[in-house]
Amino acid sequence: MATKVLPPKLLKNLFSAASAARYVNSSATSSSSVAAISQLTLGEKPEVPILENPPTITTPTVQDHPDILDLKDHQKLFSTVPTKKLLHAALTLHMSAFGPMVDLGTWVMNSRAMDVEITREAMLKVIRHTFYEHFCAGEDNLEVEKCVRRANDAGLRAMLDYAVEFTDDNETCDHNLENFIQSIQTAASLPPSSVSAVVVKITALCPLNLLERVSDLLRWQQKDPSFNLPWKHDSLPIFAESSPLYHTLTKPEPLTPEEEKYLQLGYDRLLRLCQKSVEANVRLVVDAEHTTVQPAIDYFTYSSAIKFNKDDNPLVYGTMQAYLKDAKERLLLATTAAQKMGIPMGIKLVRGAYMSSESKLASSLGFESPIHNSIQDTHDCYNDCASFMLEKINNGSDGVILATHNVESGRLAAKKAQDMGIEKENERFEFAQLYGMSEALSFGLKNAGFRVSKYMPYGPVEKVVPYLLRRAEENRGLLAASSVDRELMRKELKRRLVSAF
Repeated sequence: MATKVLPPKLLKNLFSAASAARYVNSSATSSSSVAAISQLTLGEKPEVPILENPPTITTPTVQDHPDILDLKDHQKLFSTVPTKKLLHAALTLHMSAFGPMVDLGTWVMNSRAMDVEITREAMLKVIRHTFYEHFCAGEDNLEVEKCVRRANDAGLRAMLDYAVEFTDDNETCDHNLENFIQSIQTAASLPPSSVSAVVVKITALCPLNLLERVSDLLRWQQKDPSFNLPWKHDSLPIFAESSPLYHTLTKPEPLTPEEEKYLQLGYDRLLRLCQKSVEANVRLVVDAEHTTVQPAIDYFTYSSAIKFNKDDNPLVYGTMQAYLKDAKERLLLATTAAQKMGIPMGIKLVRGAYMSSESKLASSLGFESPIHNSIQDTHDCYNDCASFMLEKINNGSDGVILATHNVESGRLAAKKAQDMGIEKENERFEFAQLYGMSEALSFGLKNAGFRVSKYMPYGPVEKVVPYLLRRAEENRGLLAASSVDRELMRKELKRRLVSAF
């Protein structure tokens, strides 16, 4: 039988009075957890206040410290990148930024033309030598190892991601488990400084339809705390008072004995991965996904973290999506509960990648989108959560991976960490970007002395194509806005061409 998590109001009271005194203005009247975390800001602009009663402490803005990251010296930024690779990267990013080309490629890959072997082979070959080569680490372990070593030679680390999408049957889940284990073994075989973590998707370890059922049941328990879930293990708070529950409008049926059996199988697969990670001394990062299944993903993540996050070593990292309106409150509740239980919390902070589908689902059900109303709100939420986690690192044993392609967020977090005296070699703090994206930011952060990892998906081309298509759609705006990288690459290629004559 699972133990009940502490109620939100009690969790709020668990905050250290000394810690609260540093941030909360004595005249503040708000006691909500959202307000509490909002005050842990990286540097809010005066014209965009988050609190009615802002804290007395002030934090420098990016404009006050424009040189914390040098993103202008293209020669220094790309000094470790061979000209051939730099040229390939520039061309690929230019193609990716052209919307009609992305649309055409997506249409062809989803069309019946792919059922024709000749067409399929031709398309896969084109993808292999363009987008796949730029955004993926390789097809097999040998290619992955070479890619990781090249990145490590350039001063970057790797987060290995076996790029499998969701599955609906246990046989495929078992196959995926073996591939995730192979990722851990590959990481263990490489120099310790070269791999920071192995990424895992719960939707690849447990059938998707079962995770949807579990999420429904967890949401209903949030609505009705007396609703019994006999299969539930100890966990941390999954929902906040502001969390949307519209996915589950009617009371769901309990899991059948067969479903409970399959749920335990999925959970055991994750625990086996955790044990392998302990043996290899490699962190395990659980990816976030759609809100339809995110409650079940958080349940798996938090339950395993309770078992395996020990002392000052958060082994299992969950992912928090800052574009969700309830992100701040959920982060506060989960970390506070973990602190009360003596568990170091590991968080990978991202903005989020399912904006379109999330808004469409909420609208179809007649509810407000769970996504922030503006991009600035998302930026503010991300920066607040990043600052909060940096405070946790400075005052305890939690860990954070700041996964961002936003230059301003990178600068703010770098400055915050510097001002707080957080050691740049601290294993519990690092930045991360997708492999093949935001190269200037990655190298800029690295040159400033911070730990930086590249999120490296890998696997056979035909199996990774669904991942690439999803990434192309999710990051359409980001790819189109990759002007910083493209401009710097053009300048560096021009410099190299001129210097060659």
